[in-house]
Amino acid sequence: MLSDQNLYNEIAQILVNAGPNVAKKIMMKAKLWPEGDVCEFEFDYLTNDNQENWFDPDANATRDLRKVLVKLRKFYIENNLTNGKPIWHGCEVIVDLEKNKIHVDFKYD
Repeated sequence: MLSDQNLYNEIAQILVNAGPNVAKKIMMKAKLWPEGDVCEFEFDYLTNDNQENWFDPDANATRDLRKVLVKLRKFYIENNLTNGKPIWHGCEVIVDLEKNKIHVDFKYD
């Protein structure tokens, strides 16, 4: 059974695999178009000495992230998790590798 936690874990795993080896935190900003077939991404990371940099993952990672974000948005709609509000159109994700945690902040109009 698909759950939002499975989807969050999948997002985190894609980011960890695509991110630099020196990252202690990986940050992603994503904006989804309503059609669900286009996403705009921004990727950053934080090193152990707290230096922030950007990175450019390969096309497979961005394709996979887009697919999972579309699934997550669909999951929210199908399970009535929007509380009667419009669905989110983007998100900011932080994967903390030291704490083994993911934080997702959804963006609305």
